[in-house]
Amino acid sequence: MRIAEELGVDFETVNYIKNPPDAAAIRGIIAKLEDPSTDLVRRDSKFKKLELTDDDVATEEQIVDILVKHKQLLQRPVVVTADTAIIGRPKERVRELLS
Repeated sequence: MRIAEELGVDFETVNYIKNPPDAAAIRGIIAKLEDPSTDLVRRDSKFKKLELTDDDVATEEQIVDILVKHKQLLQRPVVVTADTAIIGRPKERVRELLS
């Protein structure tokens, strides 16, 4: 991430397709998330193709289940620190978190 590099912050990039988070990792992100947990789920063409609705991702357990089954629906980037997690859009949020 360019912003982390600019700020001189050590970071680890995780390719969610090659190394998808398991249920425990997703729960850990949700526990730290400043955003509504439902925002972790992308509402894109795959979401529609799967015929999902907001009711299908209304609870944390539903969110975990959907993201474990359909890793492509994980919103990105997700930036996680020791205490906080955010969805890194807009990118200025990443700068604020890491500064």
